[in-house]
Amino acid sequence: MNASAEGLARRAALASVVCALLLGLLKAYAAWRTGSVAVLASLADSLLDLVASLVTLGGVHWAMQPADREHRFGHGKAEALAALFQVGVIAVSAFAILLRAVERLMEPRPGTDAEYGIGVSLIAIAVTLALTSYQRSVVRRTGSLAVGADRIHYTSDLLLNVAVIVALVLEGYAGIAGADALFGIAIAAWLLFGAWRASLAAIDQLMDKEWPEEKRRRFVEVAAQHPELIGLHDLRTRTSGAKDFAQFHIWMDPQMTVAAAHDVVERLERALAIAFPDTEFLIHVDPEGQVDEPGNPLAETDLLKENRT
Repeated sequence: MNASAEGLARRAALASVVCALLLGLLKAYAAWRTGSVAVLASLADSLLDLVASLVTLGGVHWAMQPADREHRFGHGKAEALAALFQVGVIAVSAFAILLRAVERLMEPRPGTDAEYGIGVSLIAIAVTLALTSYQRSVVRRTGSLAVGADRIHYTSDLLLNVAVIVALVLEGYAGIAGADALFGIAIAAWLLFGAWRASLAAIDQLMDKEWPEEKRRRFVEVAAQHPELIGLHDLRTRTSGAKDFAQFHIWMDPQMTVAAAHDVVERLERALAIAFPDTEFLIHVDPEGQVDEPGNPLAETDLLKENRT
Protein backbone atom coordinates (compact mmCIF):
# COMPACT_ATOMS: atom_id res chain seq x y z
CA MET A 1 0.00 0.00 0.00
CA ASN A 2 1.54 3.34 -1.06
CA ALA A 3 1.71 6.47 1.10
CA SER A 4 -1.42 8.01 -0.45
CA ALA A 5 -3.44 4.85 0.12
CA GLU A 6 -2.15 4.56 3.69
CA GLY A 7 -3.29 8.15 4.33
CA LEU A 8 -6.78 7.37 3.03
CA ALA A 9 -7.00 4.22 5.17
CA ARG A 10 -5.94 6.11 8.28
CA ARG A 11 -8.48 8.88 7.63
CA ALA A 12 -11.21 6.27 7.22
CA ALA A 13 -10.18 4.67 10.53
CA LEU A 14 -10.23 8.08 12.25
CA ALA A 15 -13.68 8.79 10.78
CA SER A 16 -14.83 5.49 12.28
CA VAL A 17 -13.49 6.53 15.70
CA VAL A 18 -15.26 9.92 15.55
CA CYS A 19 -18.57 8.33 14.52
CA ALA A 20 -18.38 5.72 17.27
CA LEU A 21 -17.67 8.43 19.86
CA LEU A 22 -20.55 10.62 18.67
CA LEU A 23 -23.03 7.74 18.60
CA GLY A 24 -21.84 6.52 21.99
CA LEU A 25 -22.62 9.89 23.60
CA LEU A 26 -26.04 10.10 21.95
CA LYS A 27 -26.99 6.54 22.92
CA ALA A 28 -25.78 7.03 26.51
CA TYR A 29 -28.24 9.91 26.82
CA ALA A 30 -31.02 7.86 25.21
CA ALA A 31 -30.34 4.86 27.48
CA TRP A 32 -30.54 7.14 30.54
CA ARG A 33 -33.82 8.71 29.41
CA THR A 34 -35.54 5.50 28.28
CA GLY A 35 -34.11 2.78 30.54
CA SER A 36 -34.35 0.48 27.51
CA VAL A 37 -32.27 -2.72 27.44
CA ALA A 38 -32.23 -2.61 23.64
CA VAL A 39 -30.86 0.94 23.69
CA LEU A 40 -28.33 -0.12 26.35
CA ALA A 41 -27.23 -2.98 24.09
CA SER A 42 -26.92 -0.58 21.17
CA LEU A 43 -24.84 1.74 23.39
CA ALA A 44 -22.57 -1.17 24.28
CA ASP A 45 -22.16 -1.95 20.58
CA SER A 46 -21.18 1.68 19.84
CA LEU A 47 -18.67 1.67 22.69
CA LEU A 48 -17.29 -1.59 21.31
CA ASP A 49 -17.10 0.06 17.90
CA LEU A 50 -15.01 2.81 19.48
CA VAL A 51 -12.70 0.35 21.23
CA ALA A 52 -12.48 -1.79 18.09
CA SER A 53 -11.65 1.22 15.90
CA LEU A 54 -8.96 2.43 18.31
CA VAL A 55 -7.44 -1.01 18.76
CA THR A 56 -7.60 -1.71 15.02
CA LEU A 57 -5.99 1.64 14.26
CA GLY A 58 -3.18 0.87 16.70
CA GLY A 59 -2.88 -2.72 15.50
CA VAL A 60 -2.74 -1.71 11.84
CA HIS A 61 -0.14 0.96 12.62
CA TRP A 62 1.99 -1.56 14.52
CA ALA A 63 1.52 -4.21 11.84
CA MET A 64 2.74 -1.80 9.15
CA GLN A 65 6.07 -1.27 10.91
CA PRO A 66 8.97 -2.77 8.93
CA ALA A 67 10.80 -5.88 10.06
CA ASP A 68 13.54 -5.34 12.62
CA ARG A 69 16.28 -7.40 14.29
CA GLU A 70 13.84 -9.00 16.74
CA HIS A 71 10.93 -9.44 14.29
CA ARG A 72 12.44 -10.54 11.00
CA PHE A 73 9.03 -11.56 9.61
CA GLY A 74 7.56 -8.15 10.41
CA HIS A 75 4.78 -7.23 12.84
CA GLY A 76 1.72 -8.37 10.86
CA LYS A 77 0.31 -10.54 13.64
CA ALA A 78 -0.35 -7.38 15.68
CA GLU A 79 -3.66 -7.18 13.81
CA ALA A 80 -4.63 -10.68 14.99
CA LEU A 81 -3.70 -9.83 18.58
CA ALA A 82 -5.79 -6.65 18.36
CA ALA A 83 -8.71 -8.68 17.03
CA LEU A 84 -8.51 -11.15 19.92
CA PHE A 85 -8.53 -8.25 22.39
CA GLN A 86 -11.69 -6.95 20.73
CA VAL A 87 -13.28 -10.40 20.93
CA GLY A 88 -12.70 -10.47 24.69
CA VAL A 89 -14.26 -7.04 25.19
CA ILE A 90 -17.26 -7.94 23.00
CA ALA A 91 -17.87 -11.23 24.84
CA VAL A 92 -17.80 -9.61 28.28
CA SER A 93 -20.17 -6.83 27.18
CA ALA A 94 -22.57 -9.25 25.50
CA PHE A 95 -22.85 -11.41 28.63
CA ALA A 96 -23.48 -8.28 30.72
CA ILE A 97 -26.31 -7.29 28.35
CA LEU A 98 -27.77 -10.81 28.55
CA LEU A 99 -27.79 -10.60 32.35
CA ARG A 100 -29.50 -7.20 32.27
CA ALA A 101 -32.11 -8.42 29.77
CA VAL A 102 -32.93 -11.52 31.84
CA GLU A 103 -33.33 -9.33 34.94
CA ARG A 104 -35.76 -7.12 32.98
CA LEU A 105 -37.78 -10.18 31.92
CA MET A 106 -37.96 -11.33 35.54
CA GLU A 107 -38.97 -7.88 36.81
CA PRO A 108 -40.65 -6.02 33.93
CA ARG A 109 -41.22 -2.31 34.21
CA PRO A 110 -42.60 0.16 31.66
CA GLY A 111 -40.12 2.15 29.64
CA THR A 112 -40.21 5.92 29.45
CA ASP A 113 -39.46 8.50 26.77
CA ALA A 114 -39.25 5.94 23.95
CA GLU A 115 -39.09 8.81 21.46
CA TYR A 116 -35.56 9.64 22.62
CA GLY A 117 -34.36 6.14 21.81
CA ILE A 118 -36.12 6.16 18.44
CA GLY A 119 -34.71 9.58 17.54
CA VAL A 120 -31.16 8.62 18.47
CA SER A 121 -31.45 5.37 16.50
CA LEU A 122 -32.58 7.30 13.42
CA ILE A 123 -29.58 9.62 13.78
CA ALA A 124 -27.35 6.58 14.20
CA ILE A 125 -28.69 5.08 10.96
CA ALA A 126 -28.00 8.32 9.05
CA VAL A 127 -24.45 8.65 10.45
CA THR A 128 -23.68 4.97 9.81
CA LEU A 129 -24.91 5.21 6.21
CA ALA A 130 -22.61 8.21 5.61
CA LEU A 131 -19.65 6.41 7.20
CA THR A 132 -20.11 3.14 5.28
CA SER A 133 -20.46 5.08 2.02
CA TYR A 134 -17.12 6.81 2.69
CA GLN A 135 -15.52 3.51 3.71
CA ARG A 136 -16.75 1.87 0.50
CA SER A 137 -14.99 4.60 -1.49
CA VAL A 138 -11.76 4.16 0.48
CA VAL A 139 -11.80 0.37 0.10
CA ARG A 140 -12.33 0.74 -3.66
CA ARG A 141 -9.31 3.07 -3.91
CA THR A 142 -6.94 1.37 -1.45
CA GLY A 143 -8.03 -2.26 -1.10
CA SER A 144 -7.55 -1.92 2.68
CA LEU A 145 -8.58 -5.13 4.47
CA ALA A 146 -8.89 -3.36 7.84
CA VAL A 147 -11.22 -0.65 6.52
CA GLY A 148 -13.19 -3.28 4.61
CA ALA A 149 -13.72 -5.33 7.75
CA ASP A 150 -14.72 -2.19 9.69
CA ARG A 151 -17.26 -1.36 6.98
CA ILE A 152 -18.85 -4.82 7.26
CA HIS A 153 -19.18 -4.34 11.02
CA TYR A 154 -20.83 -0.92 10.66
CA THR A 155 -23.17 -2.26 7.98
CA SER A 156 -24.44 -4.81 10.50
CA ASP A 157 -25.05 -1.91 12.92
CA LEU A 158 -27.76 -0.63 10.58
CA LEU A 159 -29.83 -3.73 11.36
CA LEU A 160 -29.11 -3.33 15.06
CA ASN A 161 -30.46 0.24 15.10
CA VAL A 162 -33.57 -0.86 13.23
CA ALA A 163 -34.06 -3.58 15.87
CA VAL A 164 -33.85 -0.97 18.63
CA ILE A 165 -36.56 1.12 16.96
CA VAL A 166 -38.81 -1.94 16.57
CA ALA A 167 -38.29 -2.90 20.24
CA LEU A 168 -39.16 0.57 21.49
CA VAL A 169 -42.25 0.82 19.28
CA LEU A 170 -43.52 -2.62 20.35
CA GLU A 171 -43.07 -2.00 24.07
CA GLY A 172 -43.56 1.77 24.29
CA TYR A 173 -46.47 2.22 21.89
CA ALA A 174 -47.95 -1.22 21.18
CA GLY A 175 -47.78 -2.20 24.84
CA ILE A 176 -46.12 -5.59 24.24
CA ALA A 177 -44.39 -6.30 27.55
CA GLY A 178 -40.97 -7.91 27.36
CA ALA A 179 -40.27 -6.92 23.74
CA ASP A 180 -37.44 -4.60 24.79
CA ALA A 181 -35.72 -7.30 26.87
CA LEU A 182 -36.12 -9.93 24.14
CA PHE A 183 -34.57 -7.64 21.55
CA GLY A 184 -31.75 -6.94 24.01
CA ILE A 185 -31.10 -10.69 24.24
CA ALA A 186 -31.14 -10.97 20.43
CA ILE A 187 -28.64 -8.12 20.07
CA ALA A 188 -26.35 -9.67 22.68
CA ALA A 189 -26.49 -12.99 20.80
CA TRP A 190 -25.58 -11.15 17.59
CA LEU A 191 -22.56 -9.59 19.33
CA LEU A 192 -21.41 -13.02 20.54
CA PHE A 193 -21.78 -14.45 17.02
CA GLY A 194 -19.68 -11.60 15.63
CA ALA A 195 -17.04 -12.18 18.32
CA TRP A 196 -16.92 -15.89 17.43
CA ARG A 197 -16.37 -15.13 13.73
CA ALA A 198 -13.66 -12.58 14.49
CA SER A 199 -11.87 -15.01 16.83
CA LEU A 200 -11.70 -17.70 14.11
CA ALA A 201 -9.96 -15.36 11.67
CA ALA A 202 -7.51 -14.12 14.33
CA ILE A 203 -6.67 -17.62 15.56
CA ASP A 204 -6.10 -18.81 11.99
CA GLN A 205 -3.44 -16.12 11.54
CA LEU A 206 -1.77 -16.78 14.89
CA MET A 207 -1.71 -20.54 14.16
CA ASP A 208 -0.24 -19.96 10.66
CA LYS A 209 -3.12 -21.63 8.86
CA GLU A 210 -2.43 -22.51 5.23
CA TRP A 211 -3.92 -20.46 2.42
CA PRO A 212 -7.27 -21.65 1.03
CA GLU A 213 -6.85 -24.59 -1.36
CA GLU A 214 -7.97 -22.54 -4.36
CA LYS A 215 -5.29 -19.92 -3.70
CA ARG A 216 -2.61 -22.59 -3.26
CA ARG A 217 -3.69 -24.23 -6.52
CA ARG A 218 -3.47 -20.90 -8.37
CA PHE A 219 0.01 -20.40 -6.90
CA VAL A 220 1.17 -23.74 -8.32
CA GLU A 221 -0.42 -22.91 -11.70
CA VAL A 222 1.70 -19.76 -11.97
CA ALA A 223 4.85 -21.70 -11.07
CA ALA A 224 3.98 -24.42 -13.60
CA GLN A 225 4.35 -21.89 -16.43
CA HIS A 226 8.15 -22.10 -16.02
CA PRO A 227 9.38 -25.17 -17.94
CA GLU A 228 12.77 -25.16 -16.16
CA LEU A 229 11.02 -26.33 -12.99
CA ILE A 230 10.99 -30.12 -12.97
CA GLY A 231 8.99 -30.31 -9.76
CA LEU A 232 7.71 -28.27 -6.82
CA HIS A 233 7.21 -29.63 -3.32
CA ASP A 234 7.02 -28.73 0.37
CA LEU A 235 4.87 -25.65 -0.27
CA ARG A 236 4.12 -23.90 3.02
CA THR A 237 2.00 -20.76 3.19
CA ARG A 238 0.69 -18.41 5.86
CA THR A 239 -0.68 -14.92 6.36
CA SER A 240 0.44 -12.28 8.84
CA GLY A 241 -1.64 -9.12 8.88
CA ALA A 242 -1.87 -7.84 5.29
CA LYS A 243 1.23 -9.76 4.19
CA ASP A 244 1.44 -13.31 2.84
CA PHE A 245 4.38 -15.71 3.05
CA ALA A 246 5.14 -18.70 0.83
CA GLN A 247 8.13 -21.04 0.97
CA PHE A 248 8.76 -24.08 -1.19
CA HIS A 249 11.36 -26.35 -2.81
CA ILE A 250 11.83 -26.78 -6.56
CA TRP A 251 13.56 -29.63 -8.40
CA MET A 252 15.84 -28.49 -11.22
CA ASP A 253 18.39 -30.01 -13.59
CA PRO A 254 21.40 -30.99 -11.42
CA GLN A 255 23.74 -30.02 -14.28
CA MET A 256 22.46 -26.43 -14.31
CA THR A 257 24.94 -23.81 -13.11
CA VAL A 258 24.27 -21.77 -9.99
CA ALA A 259 24.00 -18.62 -12.11
CA ALA A 260 21.43 -20.21 -14.45
CA ALA A 261 19.39 -21.57 -11.52
CA HIS A 262 19.47 -18.12 -9.93
CA ASP A 263 18.09 -16.52 -13.12
CA VAL A 264 15.23 -19.04 -13.22
CA VAL A 265 14.36 -18.33 -9.58
CA GLU A 266 14.43 -14.57 -10.24
CA ARG A 267 11.99 -14.94 -13.15
CA LEU A 268 9.77 -17.18 -11.03
CA GLU A 269 9.71 -14.65 -8.18
CA ARG A 270 8.77 -11.82 -10.55
CA ALA A 271 5.89 -13.82 -12.00
CA LEU A 272 4.64 -14.83 -8.56
CA ALA A 273 4.93 -11.25 -7.27
CA ILE A 274 2.64 -10.03 -10.06
CA ALA A 275 0.02 -12.70 -9.33
CA PHE A 276 0.42 -12.50 -5.53
CA PRO A 277 1.35 -8.96 -4.47
CA ASP A 278 2.39 -8.25 -0.88
CA THR A 279 3.81 -11.77 -0.62
CA GLU A 280 7.29 -12.75 0.54
CA PHE A 281 8.79 -15.83 -1.12
CA LEU A 282 11.46 -18.22 0.14
CA ILE A 283 12.59 -20.66 -2.57
CA HIS A 284 14.97 -23.58 -2.06
CA VAL A 285 16.53 -25.25 -5.11
CA ASP A 286 17.03 -29.05 -5.05
CA PRO A 287 18.65 -31.24 -7.72
CA GLU A 288 16.10 -33.44 -9.48
CA GLY A 289 15.19 -36.47 -7.38
CA GLN A 290 16.46 -35.05 -4.08
CA VAL A 291 14.39 -36.34 -1.14
CA ASP A 292 14.64 -34.29 2.06
CA GLU A 293 11.92 -35.94 4.18
CA PRO A 294 11.34 -39.55 3.10
CA GLY A 295 7.86 -40.82 3.85
CA ASN A 296 6.38 -37.34 4.34
CA PRO A 297 3.76 -36.81 1.58
CA LEU A 298 3.07 -33.25 2.74
CA ALA A 299 6.69 -32.33 2.00
CA GLU A 300 7.64 -34.61 -0.91
CA THR A 301 4.54 -34.67 -3.15
CA ASP A 302 5.33 -33.07 -6.53
CA LEU A 303 2.67 -30.37 -6.85
CA LEU A 304 3.72 -29.47 -10.39
CA LYS A 305 3.15 -33.07 -11.52
CA GLU A 306 -0.33 -33.03 -9.98
CA ASN A 307 -1.08 -29.72 -11.70
CA ARG A 308 0.21 -30.76 -15.14
CA THR A 309 -1.76 -34.01 -15.12
